[in-house]
Amino acid sequence: MNLQIQELATGPAPTASLIVLHGLGADGSDFAPFCQELDFSGVPGLGADGGLRFVLPSAPVMPVSLNGGHEMPAWYDILPVPHSDTSGHSGPRREDEATLRRAQGWIDGLVQREIDRGIPSDRIVLMGFSQGCAMTLMAGLRNPHRLAGLIALSGYLPLLDTTAAERHPANQHTPIFMAHGDADDVVVPARGAAARDHLRGLGYTVDWH
Repeated sequence: MNLQIQELATGPAPTASLIVLHGLGADGSDFAPFCQELDFSGVPGLGADGGLRFVLPSAPVMPVSLNGGHEMPAWYDILPVPHSDTSGHSGPRREDEATLRRAQGWIDGLVQREIDRGIPSDRIVLMGFSQGCAMTLMAGLRNPHRLAGLIALSGYLPLLDTTAAERHPANQHTPIFMAHGDADDVVVPARGAAARDHLRGLGYTVDWH
């Protein structure tokens, strides 16, 4: 699939790329104001003498089961949370592996696109919020190219139990920055913390805030 992509750059000849993945129901333009506020003028190679390219893709519009099948921009489908039993405990959380795998392919394609444009893979950062955070972690850890870093904001790690077997050694030492708001009632902080703990258990360096 050819994703719609908005791009910004801090200079005329970018030497690094930041791929930013938005959350459910948003699109790539959501992060444009944020990117425009960042100041890299003092960073060698990222200011007027080179530049950082912001790559802001938009997820396709698709039905989302959790929202009653209503169509909206989404990287993958979110299945309804199982009903709680009489003790208040819900069943195992189900994930739509097919659409997650499809989205992983899209993210891999975005990374390859930057490499094909002359950006070394270790000058490419993946960043995502909520659903975009989930895809940053899932796709980033499985990508065969050494990335500069992963920035994961207010999300979780999909297909958590397959991460150990499917992760690629190229990104075993890629730094991971994770942050999660304490008052997040969409993706509860406990899910972010579970991802953090799982990744640390696999030997990743995770900076948590």
